[in-house]
Amino acid sequence: MTTANQFRQTVKGLETRPCYEFGPFVLDTLQHALLREGAAVPLTPKTYDTLLILVQNCGRMLSKEELMQALWPDSFVEESNLTQQVSMIRKALGESASEPGYIVTVPGCGYRFTAELKPAASDEPSDRRVSGKPVLQFASDAKGPAAAPARVDPSGASVPAIAVCDAPLPFRIPRTLLVVAVSAVLLVVVAVIVVGRFPSALRSKSLQTVTPRSLAILPLQNIRQDTASDFLGFSLADAVITKLDYVSSLTVRPSTAVEKYRGKLIDIASVGSDLKVDTLLTGSFLRDGDNLRITYQLIEVKTDKILGRGTIDVKYDNLLRVQDQVAEEIINKLQLNLSPSEAQRIKPVAPVSPLAYEYYLRGVDLHSQHKFPLAIKMLEKSTEIDPKYALAWAYLGASYTSDATFEFGGREQYSRAQAAYERALALEPSQMDAQMFLANLFVDTGKVEQAVPLLRDALKANDNYAPVHWELGYAYRFAGMLPESVAECERALQLDPLVKSNGSVLNTYLYLGEYDKFLASLPDVQDSSFLLFYRGIGEFYKKDFEHAAQDFDQANELDPTLYAQIGKALSDSIAHRTAEGREILRGLEKKITERGVGDPEAEYKIAQAYAVLGDKAAALSTLRRSVGSGFFCYPYIAFDPLLSSLREENDFPSILELARQHHEAFKRAFF
Repeated sequence: MTTANQFRQTVKGLETRPCYEFGPFVLDTLQHALLREGAAVPLTPKTYDTLLILVQNCGRMLSKEELMQALWPDSFVEESNLTQQVSMIRKALGESASEPGYIVTVPGCGYRFTAELKPAASDEPSDRRVSGKPVLQFASDAKGPAAAPARVDPSGASVPAIAVCDAPLPFRIPRTLLVVAVSAVLLVVVAVIVVGRFPSALRSKSLQTVTPRSLAILPLQNIRQDTASDFLGFSLADAVITKLDYVSSLTVRPSTAVEKYRGKLIDIASVGSDLKVDTLLTGSFLRDGDNLRITYQLIEVKTDKILGRGTIDVKYDNLLRVQDQVAEEIINKLQLNLSPSEAQRIKPVAPVSPLAYEYYLRGVDLHSQHKFPLAIKMLEKSTEIDPKYALAWAYLGASYTSDATFEFGGREQYSRAQAAYERALALEPSQMDAQMFLANLFVDTGKVEQAVPLLRDALKANDNYAPVHWELGYAYRFAGMLPESVAECERALQLDPLVKSNGSVLNTYLYLGEYDKFLASLPDVQDSSFLLFYRGIGEFYKKDFEHAAQDFDQANELDPTLYAQIGKALSDSIAHRTAEGREILRGLEKKITERGVGDPEAEYKIAQAYAVLGDKAAALSTLRRSVGSGFFCYPYIAFDPLLSSLREENDFPSILELARQHHEAFKRAFF
């Protein structure tokens, strides 16, 4: 991504300051933030860059070409993307194009920032940089201040002296002590001014709260290496992870991030660095008939110090005790303070049938391996044996959902998934995984308005739970609340840099035209069909068609699922195999229609592919269905370069208006 710093290389005479003040606003270049009377105004990184460039060229008209070249070098971006950024700036500043107070549009040419900038501190005399008055003076007599003579350091250079009182004093202050005192006063004055000017920023939650301790719980090693018991290694670790989800003073890496360490030898330093955690829990297990021995140790990554260790001997029919005992040990050894509600939530769960719990653990293990049909069988058996275990219902719903989307299970599986989630929440109303899974289902099936309250309620239980912030960003994206979506996803990444390792991608960067940032946000993997598809999409937007085609084709070869086949159609467009590409899309549409597969965002991508392949009628029909079924990301649809061929078609304005109406209704309801 081109930043304002890069833009300075092409625009001469650019002024650089720590802060730019205009009206009630401060543009803080050190914090990359826009403040209004001390309160932060939400801006996406690209919008911030655009505003900074305009402000730094205050009074000068910048052409659209200059701005686009600076903001999106070598990218497939239309002029409308710049228009969108300016519109977002105007919204942040509280103005409109018809009544500009800060940014004036020069018709057909570009934009000019016209607000008066307050003088920079460096423009003032050195002794008048605070409130326009001398910071500190000592009088030589009653008549007023006397200029103190300059002193000369050993090199011969003249150094300004501090004026001191020559009148008789009861005692004489040593010069070194006086310098320290003056410096201290200066610091206090500056601190008072900063606090007064930026009170909200200094009192913000991000500055007040301590970053939660980070922990990764690795799959347990199977000492005996009998394949019949291998499932315990991952699923028991997952059970402890799930148990600790409610502890706000600890961020635990999700199971998806640690799964790759199944059965592998562990190097503490490299694993800790890879997972970006300060603490690791490693362990092993040995099963001998009905007896199970688990050993574990809690390790501080930086020092390699063992913070705690333990051995648990249990009968196989008492596996549920493992998660409670290990979770309690972690909380004690890390000296975590729990709120009363957190302590209540992590209490041992009600007894569960041992056989039902084993089926649950097997189902969780299979779900993690994307073996959804087998996972469903295990979890259905678990809920059949013991229908009162909420987590089994939650993961059964997750397996139904994944099967519906990725295996074309369709409407029947979606219906089963919703029923399973609702059963889980009836048993345990505040079960966060069930709330999050159900919200995800609502988004994918066109009910994003029902998803948001669930996710916001989950965050009341633990505002530091990264997956829920990520899921909320996903929901906002469907509704076109792009800056809000970025904020939630970046909050998730701040809490857990690996939250995206579950296969999710930060599409919002893509929708904002920040293609380089989007590509940089993707995990660097070569064995995920889903992620290879999205890397291809980013490259396609940047017109890097050679690499896009390679990634699309590789994704389809790995696993020809819904998204991979859309990518294959786009690859065909690159190779001018128009008929083959259209045939793939028609086949996908047929499956979606017949089986009732959800995910209106995927349908939007089919519409994009149709548009690129030149089938405008099919593109418009699919686009209307996507918007109508819940993907009403109006800002993206309005400016998406891949839909350029549709904008002059008669049906396009009505589809765009439908998206706008849904988007505005959502905004009124939740913001």
